[in-house]
Amino acid sequence: MPRPPRRPPPARAAPAAPDDAALFREAIGPVRVIAVEPAAIEAHKPQPNTRRHDEDEAEALRESLRQPLDALAYAMGEVLEYRRDELPMAALKRLKRGEFAVQDELDLHRMRVDEAEAALRIFLGEARRNQFPCVRLVHGKGLRSEFGPVLKALVDRVLRHRGDVLAFCSAPAAQGGTGATLVLLRGP
Repeated sequence: MPRPPRRPPPARAAPAAPDDAALFREAIGPVRVIAVEPAAIEAHKPQPNTRRHDEDEAEALRESLRQPLDALAYAMGEVLEYRRDELPMAALKRLKRGEFAVQDELDLHRMRVDEAEAALRIFLGEARRNQFPCVRLVHGKGLRSEFGPVLKALVDRVLRHRGDVLAFCSAPAAQGGTGATLVLLRGP
């Protein structure tokens, strides 16, 4: 396809001579300045305030915390382990070796998830009121469950969200192994 011929650039007008400027001013007469108001800046419209947005977000967060069967729970390894930064690593190592005396125990076997969660919360509250620094939770390994270790995942999730839990880990083999969890609670 042939290209159209190039046009030469437009010729630039020569600057106006002083005589031309004077003739122009004489032709148009006196000039007055017109005051121009600055253009109004359009304010951005505020974002719509949806009804119950904050309540919906809070409910969604609560629901996400109630779900024990999430991908994160299944992705975790066999051994449970958690320690708050304020607790020395040496204390977690002692807990893993079973060097703390267990003052109380809760067996969650054969409970539904909602029953187990309620029982766990009540048990931990009572243990703290009774000033038991170390307790054991028996949840099993979930080998017979078609959904995997549901109660173990529940225990992991609940303990991580409680402020009175300093550390927890899977129990030593003599105390239940990965089917039980030792919990170190904050003092009164």
